[in-house]
Amino acid sequence: MKGFSLRHIILCFALGVGGLLSAQTIDGEVGHFYERHTTKEREGLAVPFVRESDVVWEQTVWRTIDIREKFNHYFYYPVERKGVEGRKNFAYVIWDAVVSGEIPIYSDDEFKIPLDNAMFVNQFTKPDTIVLEIVDDEENYEYKTVLVPKEFNSEEMLQIRIKESWYIDKQVTEQNVRIIGLCLTKELYKEHDGDMDYIGTAELFWIPMLSPMVRRIMARNEATWQENIADQPSWEFVFINRMFNSFITRISNVYNRTIFDYLTGPEAIWESERIESELLDISQDMWEY
Repeated sequence: MKGFSLRHIILCFALGVGGLLSAQTIDGEVGHFYERHTTKEREGLAVPFVRESDVVWEQTVWRTIDIREKFNHYFYYPVERKGVEGRKNFAYVIWDAVVSGEIPIYSDDEFKIPLDNAMFVNQFTKPDTIVLEIVDDEENYEYKTVLVPKEFNSEEMLQIRIKESWYIDKQVTEQNVRIIGLCLTKELYKEHDGDMDYIGTAELFWIPMLSPMVRRIMARNEATWQENIADQPSWEFVFINRMFNSFITRISNVYNRTIFDYLTGPEAIWESERIESELLDISQDMWEY
């Protein structure tokens, strides 16, 4: 009886060790010790329904996120095209979704003029034609036309523009904000006397942030926000919780003009801060104490 018990214990121990070793076999994601599937299966959060009759006040606001600002650096990094540890910077997340046709794009912030994704990508990456002057040893000159390939470079996307609606819902008696659209921009430079002079910022395209397709892309891609890579926020979480610094450039007004149309320098900054403060004070002014 004692022998049977000993053999039984040894057999159970062997089976347990074998099962443990089998459980440790990595059959999932190559390059990581467990398979990451939660992020890839996320769906964007449903946008809560709001009745028109419940909105008693609304203001449209345009703002800019400058990713050169230290707090916004995680929009810019990682700069590697394929990303790092499965995470890409924000510009590549959007661009790759545009290339694959997963999200719609528009040329205006009212989303009235849709763009064909494939045509836009082909036009944006169309090679530049330049003329090279070739000189041989005998100082014979030859001119040759060559095509220089052009690629999307996230390091040129230094600002993100946002269009949002601030409103008061009388059913919940509180002020809310919805991000309506988002736009990638590109810095433009012109060579002058050997130097590259800044000439302006161009809008590439607008994407509708309330689109289920856009929200899905935002939810399934993570930002490199903190050192704990097991708990990184999705880009959807970043925008819902407004985890960025920005400045207002325009609010809906009778003249349909931006702040920079009537103010410059420090005065434009003060005006942006005044509008921001005024928006936040509206919800406080609803209450009487």
